[in-house]
Amino acid sequence: MARNSSKYQCYATLCANLLSLCYGAFVGWPSAAFLLFQSEDSPFESGPLTTNEISWIGSILCIGGIFGNIFFGWLSDKLGRKLSMLLAVLPLLISWILIIVAKNAAYLILSRFLGGFAGGAIFILVPLYVTEISEDRIRGSLGSCLVLFCNMGMLLAFISGNYMAYNTSPYLYIGLIVVFLILFVFLPESPIYLMKSQKEMEAEESLRYYRNLRKISQPPECFKTEMEKLKCEYIEEKKASDDTALSWSDFNNPVARQVIMIGIALMALNQFCGCFAMINYTATIFEISGSSLSPNMSAIIVGVIQLLGSYVSTLLVERAGRKLLVMVSAFGTGFGHISLGMFCYLKALGCDVESFKWVPIASFSLVIFAASWGVLTLPFMMLTEITPLKIRNITVALCMASLWIFAFILVKYFPIVSAVLDLHGCLFIFAGCCFSGALFVLLFVPETKGKSLESIIAFFEARTK
Repeated sequence: MARNSSKYQCYATLCANLLSLCYGAFVGWPSAAFLLFQSEDSPFESGPLTTNEISWIGSILCIGGIFGNIFFGWLSDKLGRKLSMLLAVLPLLISWILIIVAKNAAYLILSRFLGGFAGGAIFILVPLYVTEISEDRIRGSLGSCLVLFCNMGMLLAFISGNYMAYNTSPYLYIGLIVVFLILFVFLPESPIYLMKSQKEMEAEESLRYYRNLRKISQPPECFKTEMEKLKCEYIEEKKASDDTALSWSDFNNPVARQVIMIGIALMALNQFCGCFAMINYTATIFEISGSSLSPNMSAIIVGVIQLLGSYVSTLLVERAGRKLLVMVSAFGTGFGHISLGMFCYLKALGCDVESFKWVPIASFSLVIFAASWGVLTLPFMMLTEITPLKIRNITVALCMASLWIFAFILVKYFPIVSAVLDLHGCLFIFAGCCFSGALFVLLFVPETKGKSLESIIAFFEARTK
């Protein structure tokens, strides 16, 4: 393959993840805005938002995500990855517009639902698209860009929220959405989807584009081999699927059961690693450390740590491998929870912890940084890598729906649990989830670094014999 064969794969990944950046900004936008909405200076006619309204505005995002997963998981097989991603722009665009014109909590609840709907689309379509256009040797690095760009968007939202009005910053993200539309509309559909649709000539043109071979009349042997592989794998599978429509047995065989179990477990680890809780307790953690930083500045520091962690993931994922990174990430996150939990517990007992006031920020930074290079970044890419083609869309949609359900449970019920167990009790539970997740990955999850999608499925088939 040409030395710069990855040029257009990287460009397409960058374009696709402009959507991820805009969604990350949407998730991070309330950080500064909610402080204003709950204050006496609330811009709404109805006055400050109540705790119940804030709770629903936060949690309705997850419900929208479930519906977005289901709908776009189905749509991506009917219309393709590219057109589905272009359509996902609509709910995201409307959600930002609703923020600009919001007059009460109802506007924000609808906005968050539509934003979650778009997020459900993004977290299923972007990994699928990037996985299907990428060469095996760089698939991991490109796949990890999803969370990197989400974290970049969150950091941008934290900064813009600190320096811009709550209804002015959305114009910035609407502009980025327009840039995405202009750039992405000219990119070809993924070659795998085209081959599945029996559009062989278009699939070859697409593959030539993504392998930077459009101007070469006689492509190298490795390109011909890849094309033949696509024909054999996907046209034959398409014919087989025409003869045998998708049925319950496709999901109830040993390979499918393993994949679904691993997928749901990775999504659970992603949510119950406790990073959501840590981010919500940012101001408290900085306060017990003796810091006088404002909540907005604390959020910006969190955003920087997340961004650095996810960037480390893109650097290491093709060197250390997915499995090792997730395991080390889970252990590091769990250790950070334990150390912070012990500090909070000793303080609650009335022990003198004055000389250890550096522990909260050090532990907090470890949790966010370690989680961002593995458990928060890699599960989405690993899910698309391990899933058989025939059931990929539905399985990915199912696992992503479980992610949104886990997220809803955390958003809605974490404050209740923390009130009963205190912060240290919750931290110990999160540490247990992290250590359990690391052990699960060690025992059940295969390494996918540098392996073709076909060889990964072959591994599962061999393991079930």
